[in-house]
Amino acid sequence: MRFANKNCKMISTSSKIGDNSQIGKNVTIGNYSTIEDDVVIGDNTIIANNVSILNGARIGENCFIHSGAILSGIPQDLKYNSEYTTLEIGSNNVIREYVTINKGTNSKKITKIGNYNLIMANTHIGHDCSIGDNCIIGFNVGIAGEVIIEDFVNISGLTGIHQFTRIGEHSMVTGLSRIIKDIPPYIMAAKAPLTYSGINVVGLKRKGFEQTKLNEIRGIYKIIFQQKRNTSLALDFIESNFKETIERDKIINFIKCSERGIIKGN
Repeated sequence: MRFANKNCKMISTSSKIGDNSQIGKNVTIGNYSTIEDDVVIGDNTIIANNVSILNGARIGENCFIHSGAILSGIPQDLKYNSEYTTLEIGSNNVIREYVTINKGTNSKKITKIGNYNLIMANTHIGHDCSIGDNCIIGFNVGIAGEVIIEDFVNISGLTGIHQFTRIGEHSMVTGLSRIIKDIPPYIMAAKAPLTYSGINVVGLKRKGFEQTKLNEIRGIYKIIFQQKRNTSLALDFIESNFKETIERDKIINFIKCSERGIIKGN
C-alpha cells in the first residue's frame, strides 16, 4: 500500500478522493476506496480498503469503517426522486465489512447513526432510519426504512426489522428474529413469533441499574404482558399504582406513542 501523506492524512494513492470533500486530521484511507465530493470525515477516522462513501455522508471522529462498506447510497425507495438528503454518522463507531447504509428521502431528509455503535458485517440500514448511541447491531441484520432504534439496544444476528418499527432503549432482541411490532424499552424479545421474554437483566445490570429498579421495571411489565388486561387499562393501572419515575414514564409514553402496536406477552 502506498500512502500520500497530506497534512497528517494517510491516503492510499489508489483511492479516489473528491476535490471538495472535507477530510479531518489523522485520517487513514486504504486502497481503492472512493470518497465523493459532498462528504465530511472527522479526525482520526480509519477507512479501510474498497470502501465507498458517497455524496451526503457526514462522518464523525474516531470511527473505523471496514472493507467493502457502502455509506450514503441512494435509498431503495421508489418514491426517492434524487432530492438532496444526507447520512449523518456520529463519532466512535465501528462499521464492519460490507455494511450498507442508505441516506434519507423526502420523508425525513436524513438517516442518522449516533455514537459508540458497533454495526456488524453485512448489515443493511435503510433510508431515514435513526439509531441512537451505544447500540450493537449483529451480523446480517436487515433494517428497513424509517426504523427507530433507541440507545443501548442489542440486536442479534440474522434479524429482519419491518419498516416504521421502533425499538426502545436498553432492550435486547435474540437472533433470527422477525420484528414487525414495536419493542418497548428494557426488555428481552425472543421466540417466534417475537414475544416479551422478561426484562433485559444482564444488560441493565451492566449499565448500573440497581435491584430495586429492576424490580420496578419487572413489576410494570408483569401488568402489561402477564395479567391479561387490555393495554389502556394496564397503563391506567400503572399510572395509578406506581410512583412516577423516569423508567415508568418512558415505558408508558413509548406504548402510548406506538403506531404499530407492541409485541405480545408470553
